[in-house]
Amino acid sequence: MIELKTPQAIEKMAVTGRFVAGVLAELSGLAEVGRDVMDLELRARKLVADRGAESCYWDYAPSFGRGPFRNVICLSVNDAVLHGQPHPYVLQDGDVLSLDFAVSIDGWVADSAVTVIVGTPDERDVRLAGSTRTALDAAIAAAVPGNRIGDVSAAIAKVGQDAGYRINTDFGGHGLGRTMHEDPHVPNVGRPGRGLELKPGLTLALEPWWCTGSAKLRVDADGWTLRSADGSRGAHSEHTVAITEDGPRVLTVLS
Repeated sequence: MIELKTPQAIEKMAVTGRFVAGVLAELSGLAEVGRDVMDLELRARKLVADRGAESCYWDYAPSFGRGPFRNVICLSVNDAVLHGQPHPYVLQDGDVLSLDFAVSIDGWVADSAVTVIVGTPDERDVRLAGSTRTALDAAIAAAVPGNRIGDVSAAIAKVGQDAGYRINTDFGGHGLGRTMHEDPHVPNVGRPGRGLELKPGLTLALEPWWCTGSAKLRVDADGWTLRSADGSRGAHSEHTVAITEDGPRVLTVLS
């Protein structure tokens, strides 16, 4: 079932979104050479507890994971691109780190992801991460009333494919609101003019991600972390976006 949110509900999601954006900004700043990624997980736990928020990840047990997930943030390093289960690992110079974070505040969810490069950046990684951000901007621009899911998906795919990346279609964006995953699914590949019509009140998590090499994935021994099949590096960008009469409104921003 797809729930179109009222303007009041969207405002509440924006409150959650500002918190999500603030946490990701703080943790991104802490992602430095010599930092153990578990420090980021523990800091996220404290921020969630201090705010009185509820983690969408803790105890999450979907069919695609070996649940329950017992962390509050996904931290994916280098060839890990999605659902990275935090574990003791000291960040090295040049590592690519994706941070994916979702919480609920007063019953309303927001979800966002960023990719940062630790220490000295490699130009290939800069280009990779930048392409996912560009694709996210294109997806947001296409998220207007009267367009369809396929228009958003096609906008993402064009950026990735034009940059030479292969795009996996197993995992993509999704609806959200009262829970983290709601209908509709938003693939990162699609055909313009196809799929669900976008109407004011629809709230979506748009999340382009891909790797420099293979589009195929393998599951890590923890049963959660998804890595590129060929060991190539990945990047991930995500925002929570509301479709409004005035156009798309990004909810996971600081202001």
